[in-house]
Amino acid sequence: MPIPSDADLGALAEQLGAHLAASHHRLATAESCTGGWIGKTVTDIAGSSSWFECGMTAYSYEAKQALLGVRPETLETHGAVSRETVIEMVSGALVNSGASIAVAVTGIAGPGGGSEDKPVGTVWIGWKRRGGYAKAEVFVFQGDRDAVRRQTVAAALEGLGALVA
Repeated sequence: MPIPSDADLGALAEQLGAHLAASHHRLATAESCTGGWIGKTVTDIAGSSSWFECGMTAYSYEAKQALLGVRPETLETHGAVSRETVIEMVSGALVNSGASIAVAVTGIAGPGGGSEDKPVGTVWIGWKRRGGYAKAEVFVFQGDRDAVRRQTVAAALEGLGALVA
């Protein structure tokens, strides 16, 4: 996958915004490894206040628990970078907001922090509509920290676009 440019991310956000506005959805984001980059990308779009509800950046275990309702036992058993955690994050984003659709991301952007089971570039992304079931997918992105984070933002936006299209 080529590394998305700022223009690529902007185009994805603009397309997503059009879909969200047309379908009367409001978006919430729950971000860990991207540090709010998804929220920044969508709010770079003029008029995003009509379809963007809020963004929560929860980097630490404590923040994931307090802001998103991730259970301590989930983090202890599966770790922050797991299917179980991202599903609790995306569900918590909907519970704690007025949004109708949400995305959550958690991963290892590097350069350190990876392991044999979860190498640098491992990212879980979860998407969910209010009242629906969460979808979660794991990615292993290549490149440096910036590249991993850019690819994560792009995949998150693309997945949202597919959910509302």
